[in-house]
Amino acid sequence: MSMSKVQLTVLITPVNRTDQDDARSLAHQGRTSKAISRLRRGSGLGLHAGAAALDLLLDGYELPTSYNQALDTLKAQAPELVSSLAELLTRDDRTSAIKLLRERTEMDLAGGYHLVEALVRELGAA
Repeated sequence: MSMSKVQLTVLITPVNRTDQDDARSLAHQGRTSKAISRLRRGSGLGLHAGAAALDLLLDGYELPTSYNQALDTLKAQAPELVSSLAELLTRDDRTSAIKLLRERTEMDLAGGYHLVEALVRELGAA
């Protein structure tokens, strides 16, 4: 699948499992707006990303439920971005790493921070 910026954002933004299940159920009942709202609740997804998340869920994708899972997806979908982030982190430049992540995705500031921190922990650079 060719990955758009918003789809990548969705696949690296954790959404709790209950909200994912509820959103699927609501969508199958024809309550699309409520399903999108459920996915956005607490996840940091914007309206456009919430709609894309619902589309991916209905296409059979599972969204991450943690930043560690999100990081695994990012490594698989955008290894060059992870390499650039890791390079910034070796220089202890978390701010630039978060900024780069947010430029390449539609991730919100809090999500960018948490995903970069997950990478810091993995690299042992904490």
